[in-house]
Amino acid sequence: MPSALLSVSDKSGLIEFAKGLRALGFQLLSTGGTSKALRAAGLAVTDVADVTRFPEMLDGRVKTLHPAVHGGLLARRDLPEHMAAIAEHGIAPIDLVCVNLYPFRETAAKAGLAPEHVIEQIDIGGPSMLRSAAKNFAAVTVVVDPDDYARVLEALGNGGDAAELRRDLAEKVYAHTAAYDAAISSWFAAQRGDRFPEKLTLAFERAQSLRYGENPGQAAAFYVERAGAGLGALQQHGGKELSFNNFLDLEGAMLAIDPFAGETACAIVKHTTPCGLATGSTALEAYQKALACDPVSAFGSVIAFSVEVDETAAQAVASLFVECIVAPSFTPAALTALGAKKNLRVLEGTVRAGAGSLDIKRVRGGILVQEGAPAALGDSGWKVVTRRQPTAAEWKDLLFAWRAVASVKSNAIVLARDGATIGIGAGQMSRVDAAFLAVHKAQAGGHATEGAALGSDAFFPFRDGVEQAAQAGVRTIVQPGGSVRDEEVIAAADEHGIAMVFTGQRTFRH
Repeated sequence: MPSALLSVSDKSGLIEFAKGLRALGFQLLSTGGTSKALRAAGLAVTDVADVTRFPEMLDGRVKTLHPAVHGGLLARRDLPEHMAAIAEHGIAPIDLVCVNLYPFRETAAKAGLAPEHVIEQIDIGGPSMLRSAAKNFAAVTVVVDPDDYARVLEALGNGGDAAELRRDLAEKVYAHTAAYDAAISSWFAAQRGDRFPEKLTLAFERAQSLRYGENPGQAAAFYVERAGAGLGALQQHGGKELSFNNFLDLEGAMLAIDPFAGETACAIVKHTTPCGLATGSTALEAYQKALACDPVSAFGSVIAFSVEVDETAAQAVASLFVECIVAPSFTPAALTALGAKKNLRVLEGTVRAGAGSLDIKRVRGGILVQEGAPAALGDSGWKVVTRRQPTAAEWKDLLFAWRAVASVKSNAIVLARDGATIGIGAGQMSRVDAAFLAVHKAQAGGHATEGAALGSDAFFPFRDGVEQAAQAGVRTIVQPGGSVRDEEVIAAADEHGIAMVFTGQRTFRH
């Protein structure tokens, strides 16, 4: 009679799987809570302690770490000397192992737990059994994911060898245990306050395959930190499958509205950078103000809202060709209006960057890792460095411009007025070119630049950028400061009656 060892923390689907194994003639071995659950369902179970002839001890820390278990898993069926060795010691082969691990990551994520409680969720016996069984996949079926129960039963029921399935399941085990150990390692590093440990192990799981990458001909997939994390948590209502570039633009759109939490904001993003960003009293007003910044570039864009989208806002968006729209929620009437656009991807949910999350960028031969950009950008610590002080209204525009420019590709300049961008200069090689582009875009769009606020993501290296802004009628500037020519830049602002604020904080976005 073949034997199956079942020892699971997540018991979803367990009883149906065990019943399926019994119907196929398997003897069931089990431990602790799993054994109790199987017996409660009326299934005959042999305790592992009866196999090892050694009781569970140390509050369950030691129960499967025994030659009677690992000998039964690791013995090669094709080597007579292996089979003779386990027979000599009265060890029976184990043909299937179904194990999922203590919920370490979920426990570690809970606030306020003492470290000793988290440490108790470090599984030892489970990974050991999984690794032993996976190493001997030629003879042993190893199952770590409840989603695989059905296909395992189907393969076993068909009576075939299922060698390919066993190999695939073994691969899945090693990926799973590697991710498990990575989470434990990261927790230990966090306990000593080390954001960048000597060895950084990253583990992601594939959420979906994509049609292609940035361009046709480039294969691609979307991976998440865990099921339902980040953008993977968004619920899609209709439209085509999300593309590689859609995901990039969605991230850019969410980044743009992050600083406006608690306000009604709309960001229109193209190629990961805003072409319009605004706040308003309603979703419709915020959208109309954002669209007015650059309606030509908004064609084929991704649009993000910080608040629920109602029917009026949805109808306005639906009149434009848009790739995706994302918002915390949509009214039923809004979903109906947007659903009329067959290819429009409508995404619902609130996605915030996790506290302490890291930003990772791939380079050849390695990765660059940094702390995530701050979501909250306020005016604390700002310093007025010019003779003229901003008025209360101007200060409000400066704060908006500073929040807006943080999501624009560097070198970045934005012109803003009344809670909306009116001109954006993004991704330029020189700051003066970025300023020129912002002014040009604003004036070409029919926006009066006189009295506008200017936000710069980094300092002005020369006074020419300020002089260009002054020619356009800009009255206030917010920038980090820190240039060796700050005094020249300040003097230029004073000559033109511009009020300038230094934030002391750069917001480059390469």
